[in-house]
Amino acid sequence: MVTDRFSWAFAALPHDGQELSGDDYVLETTPAGLFVGVIDGLGHGVKAHDTAKIAATALKQGPHDDLLTLMRRSHTALTSTRGAVISAATITISAGRLDWVGVGNVTAMLIPTSDTPQRDRRHLMLRGGIVGYRLPPLRLFTESINPGDLLLFVTDGIKSSFTNDIPTEKTPQEIADFVLANHLRGTDDALVLAVRYQ
Repeated sequence: MVTDRFSWAFAALPHDGQELSGDDYVLETTPAGLFVGVIDGLGHGVKAHDTAKIAATALKQGPHDDLLTLMRRSHTALTSTRGAVISAATITISAGRLDWVGVGNVTAMLIPTSDTPQRDRRHLMLRGGIVGYRLPPLRLFTESINPGDLLLFVTDGIKSSFTNDIPTEKTPQEIADFVLANHLRGTDDALVLAVRYQ
């Protein structure tokens, strides 16, 4: 198992007036590298929280499985719920490869090391739909990933302007805290997950 090649952190807040959040994440090391998934249960409050937990359980059942299988498993698990939007990725260290897939509006970015121009940042192409209700035809995207690169996920409780001033030189915890503090929309649950490939 690979355990020393990644550092990661998250920052999250539930919607105002709620104790529980409908945003959640799964992060597991695998024999090949790393699996990460970020989930936003539709709405907020207890039902959204419960939906996100069901999705997280489905993803944890086989983090070494291919991403399309994981998304379909989550879709089946969520059919009796309000549904969720999910973005997920796997990193294969030996190949220097990032595979990712997204349904809905959980934004994911791959940010190369700090000496790389901002234009070289890559964004996950998201497919419209709802996992558990209307799963679109899934498409897997592949990118190269190198040591020092940052993988960043945010749910829709974060303003899209977060991309303008990400402090990429900071630690994952500092990055997640900064994005949450400076770009919180305030109208929904919010979660930021930052993963550094060391």
